[in-house]
Amino acid sequence: MSAPPPVPAGTTETLGNGDTARASLEALRSEIAKAVVGQDPAVTGLVVALLCRGHVLLEGVPGVAKTLLVRALAASLELDTKRVQFTPDLMPSDVTGSLVYDARTAEFSFQPGPVFTNLLIADEINRTPPKTQSSLLEAMEERQVTVDGTPRLLPDPFLVAATQNPVEYEGTYPLPEAQLDRFLLKLTVPLPSRDEEINVLTRHSEGFNPRDLMSAGIRPVADPADLEAARNAVSRTKVSPEIAGYVVDICRATRESPSLSLGVSPRGATALLSTARAWAWLTGRDYVIPDDVKALALPTLRHRIQLRPEAEMEGVTSDSVITAILAHVPVPR
Repeated sequence: MSAPPPVPAGTTETLGNGDTARASLEALRSEIAKAVVGQDPAVTGLVVALLCRGHVLLEGVPGVAKTLLVRALAASLELDTKRVQFTPDLMPSDVTGSLVYDARTAEFSFQPGPVFTNLLIADEINRTPPKTQSSLLEAMEERQVTVDGTPRLLPDPFLVAATQNPVEYEGTYPLPEAQLDRFLLKLTVPLPSRDEEINVLTRHSEGFNPRDLMSAGIRPVADPADLEAARNAVSRTKVSPEIAGYVVDICRATRESPSLSLGVSPRGATALLSTARAWAWLTGRDYVIPDDVKALALPTLRHRIQLRPEAEMEGVTSDSVITAILAHVPVPR
């Protein structure tokens, strides 16, 4: 998945709020680039997740600007953001909030936790035990938190951007399949190229402060109204029966792969269709083509499949299995 090209002239979508919203979301890339060097695919993936009302798992070694990326996105979209450092002693109430006794009124009142925000950064989510990890499940799926039997709605938009380190396993609690399936996308955040790393060092030597995004010149270029207009436009993006069949064939092929013990569920097929529609709209079309499905297949499906132990020993990866399936499943004409 790469960054979408500029909106072509004569796009099939009628000029209106959708085009204005698309232009605003396109401006996010250049705004975020003031703080984050490179990482265009991750930026686009986060935008796709916002358009689809989904959540993102960011995987990369420490120091590749995963947290900075989400903070810059929130600042560019004029959204509220909070960060939670997941640790082994973190309790569910530290995330969702809890009832607090008020001695003056002799009553309990609800104290909202950091989950009540637009963009929640769940830093190193695999460092906290499953009990605390599961505290996010209701928030991610139902967009609400239930405390003492009372459901409390979360703000809209709401996105969980969870990070995890792919190389450090000691003291971690791998996310169960049920929770991984709640993430719309799993994005890999790679190390920068040599030129990009030189650019990073140059910025820091010139006084760039990653903790002060205003000094980096980041300003809101879109707002929740633009995002809502974009979501409405995405919902009108057409999907032909042939494209729907293509998505199903890809997902069914994962269930039959000899390298996998767990294939993609119908929820994963729905997710792939949703992300392909968002990608099609971002590239300036009001209909989905097979290339849209291929572009989003890896980030949408890689965390929804499980390799057999013998395949892992042979060096097979989730990405290589999905790539092979894309090469063999017939493409609709």
